[in-house]
Amino acid sequence: MIAISAVIAEIPSLEIVELTGWIERHWVIPETSEDGDYLFQEIDVARVRLIHDLRYMLEVEEDTMPVLLGLLDQVYELRSRMKSLMRAVDTQPEPVRQAILVALGGT
Repeated sequence: MIAISAVIAEIPSLEIVELTGWIERHWVIPETSEDGDYLFQEIDVARVRLIHDLRYMLEVEEDTMPVLLGLLDQVYELRSRMKSLMRAVDTQPEPVRQAILVALGGT
């Protein structure tokens, strides 16, 4: 787990007040320690970097961020489900896999 101070140190142009605002808006949802400090997993830090880049490199407006993050979350979920589906198909006998390919329009 990574402390909020370490996250700020990794992204020098990010202010703690701004990151706290993102947490309050639920753009990033770190865990909370027993003493109330925020603790980030690597995936949380990656999301903070993404939000930072969207806001400052791509100049995405603050009111647009929830929509954009929601769409990105949906894409991530869809990708995860597709991987699960692929694993399930891979466990099927060859005739079943071939029938799936045919049904999908492949050969």
